[in-house]
Amino acid sequence: SYTPTYDPAQVDPGVTAAIANIVGRAQLEVRVGYFGLCVNPDGGSFLCSNNATSLAEQVSVDQDPLNLIWVASTFKDSIVFPYLLIVAIILAFVTFLLLATFPGWHEEHDARTGSDIDIKPFPSRPVSQVALALIFIASIFVLVSVLWQHTASVAAATIAQDLGNGSVKSGVGTTAMVLGWFGFALFIVVTIGLLVMILSIHLLDKLTDE
Repeated sequence: SYTPTYDPAQVDPGVTAAIANIVGRAQLEVRVGYFGLCVNPDGGSFLCSNNATSLAEQVSVDQDPLNLIWVASTFKDSIVFPYLLIVAIILAFVTFLLLATFPGWHEEHDARTGSDIDIKPFPSRPVSQVALALIFIASIFVLVSVLWQHTASVAAATIAQDLGNGSVKSGVGTTAMVLGWFGFALFIVVTIGLLVMILSIHLLDKLTDE
């Protein structure tokens, strides 16, 4: 229960009181994740499951008079889409394996000076280009997924709160959004790093050929 918002655009402001009467003293909290729901029906511990029906069976009518578990389940099934992120993680893992094939530092004996010198050969150009392509595609997938989830979550949260004006509070998980955008930033850093490396090697090849 909180102070509702009144606006001249509301044709029937009295619906707020009607919803408040239906809600009564319910204090249900529902959290939506990529693969399941978590419900806190009475301010105690959370009940979590990927099956909304099983959660609804453990909650009484007085605890969820507005069917928020069903609303959250519909949101998860119709809007939340984690599979682009899963594909991006797989592509990033393949990129990591390709980067592991890059040659490292090793010592070679210089016949002219008679001393040992540290040498690091250039990585394979085809492997570098494949790694760049994979991490670039992964970055696009992460960007589309995070932007999609962020926009859809804000829209759904705003509508749910407006419909339950005075009785329903909603918001977007800060941790989920921060992790999503931070992951995208890391992918971009890797993409730029590979691109700079490939261009630098190409430039060095040109200079040595001349």
